[in-house]
Amino acid sequence: MSPLFDKVAGALRDARSSLTGSSGSVEADPSARSSGSAVAERSLRSAGERSEPARHEGAAATLIFQAGALLLAYPEAQLLDRTDVIEAALAQTPAATHFAPVLAHLRSMPLRELQSFHVQEFDLSRRHALHLSYWTDGDTRRRGEVLAEIKGVYRESGLVVALERELPDYLPVMLEFAVADPGRGLPLLQRFRASLELLRIGLAEDRLPHAGVLTAICDSLPGGSPKTRLEVQAMVDEVAPLEFVGLSEVVRR
Repeated sequence: MSPLFDKVAGALRDARSSLTGSSGSVEADPSARSSGSAVAERSLRSAGERSEPARHEGAAATLIFQAGALLLAYPEAQLLDRTDVIEAALAQTPAATHFAPVLAHLRSMPLRELQSFHVQEFDLSRRHALHLSYWTDGDTRRRGEVLAEIKGVYRESGLVVALERELPDYLPVMLEFAVADPGRGLPLLQRFRASLELLRIGLAEDRLPHAGVLTAICDSLPGGSPKTRLEVQAMVDEVAPLEFVGLSEVVRR
């Protein structure tokens, strides 16, 4: 792994820590450290002692998740100031081309227009919901139980997950958690793999520049990606009880 890779990885980490938008954040719990808890302080450069190919692949996934957390969140001025840093970091990964459209999008219009676009496409459109349990449980009582389970995973990690005004299943928060605690965060993302794939398909169908970000995220998880909603249905064991919103024809903007 090149020194440049480490350098831009650290810069991307620092860029994320300086953003204070509504996407929440994840950091080590100081009380957990003082009590002697074995909470590992992980960063973008925590490749560990794995073999070189595995370490490079893991570092690339970390960059993809961290960049995804930044670029899928509500855009703020600080983010626009750091698009060059993000682009430089991603240039070290195979996913650079997937992120190019959203980086171009962020450079294409004033901040207020970008924010309006985000609200229209992600906050008001069910087709592009960034809250992953919505795809599996909709607005049902079961969803409350799922959200509580996700919070439980965050709590077990010993990390402080600052949700701000967001629910715990908000994708940018879950991506950042996967960076901070891969042992818990990656299985959590995989648990909602069908939600991620449905979001990816919806963004691609509507030709949104963020589609490539979801492609890169899904490509970083185990197993291949389905091409259609029917194939998403085939990848889950019991679709009917889960009532996948993304598989229903009644879903509209």
